[in-house]
Amino acid sequence: MGRPFGIAVIGSGMAALPHARALQDLKDRVAVTGVYTRSPERREAFAADHGFPAAGSAEALAKDPATDALLLLTPPDARTDLIALFAAQGKHVLCEKPLGRTSADAERHAAICKDAGVHLGVVFQHRYRAASRRLAELLSGGDLGRLEAIRAEVPWWRDQSYYDAPGRGTMARDGGGVLISQAIHTMDLMLSLAGPVAEVQALAATTGLHEMECEDFAHAGLRFGSGAVGALTATTAAFPGGPESIRVDCTKGSALLQSGVLIVQWRDGREDTFGEPEGTGGGADPMAFPHDWHRGLIASFVDAVQAGRDPEPSGGDALRVQYLIDAIMRSSSEGRRVTPEDGR
Repeated sequence: MGRPFGIAVIGSGMAALPHARALQDLKDRVAVTGVYTRSPERREAFAADHGFPAAGSAEALAKDPATDALLLLTPPDARTDLIALFAAQGKHVLCEKPLGRTSADAERHAAICKDAGVHLGVVFQHRYRAASRRLAELLSGGDLGRLEAIRAEVPWWRDQSYYDAPGRGTMARDGGGVLISQAIHTMDLMLSLAGPVAEVQALAATTGLHEMECEDFAHAGLRFGSGAVGALTATTAAFPGGPESIRVDCTKGSALLQSGVLIVQWRDGREDTFGEPEGTGGGADPMAFPHDWHRGLIASFVDAVQAGRDPEPSGGDALRVQYLIDAIMRSSSEGRRVTPEDGR
């Protein structure tokens, strides 16, 4: 390209900090063309804290020839117009999860990018933990044999003050509770390892530990298209909060992925350990985790765009997670087994 890859950043809330640190690490190949948020004070403070230029408007960033892509970090209810603005200028989009407040919004965002001929990536950084990559290799390469069962758990804690923030845990702003705001990362990783879900039977509820509109607890039994079975339990009511985990049971061994560590127990008696313990953000501090996963994801996004291929995770990956969330909530409300939209 002859110059650094230009990324415009819009949004400076809680999710922005690990992105900012990752972009600082990548300064030799990525240039932040500007930071914009509606509050001038927050914009100037965030830009100054991280050594980025502050932008006068989103429109100026979209029209800047040095901008190659948008890193979109706004709440889910404030994304459609920005995606349309940047896509119309030929800018690629890397969107913080979820892709949309609803599946319909997510579909709209994916369609905007497809029609404009730009690439769309979504921030599911858990795929970029070293231990996650290793488990993916063991499964895709057949080392563990055929996957028969998978169990995902997200036993997190958020105190009431977290949900007292305006709009948090509501349908209007976030599109839901624990599933779309917290467990979505583990759900994406689970689907990337096990493939699409064919059938769901679930229960979702709001416990007496929180005053909020949406669910803070969900449990689902799953049957995958491959024939494997699974279970998902996710909550933000598990004081004091613990690390999320994924367990897989295969014909040649079993594996536990937790806190950045992968433990593999082989049927022949061997045990292998890979990775180092890391924070997860599962307790009172939602941001208690390293930023190297974000660095890997942003670097991979830049590589994909420059090579002309879809990023990982892509907009299609994000849609599959949202369809599964919809199926869990529908199964709970209707009291029956359902099939996700993409379970065909």
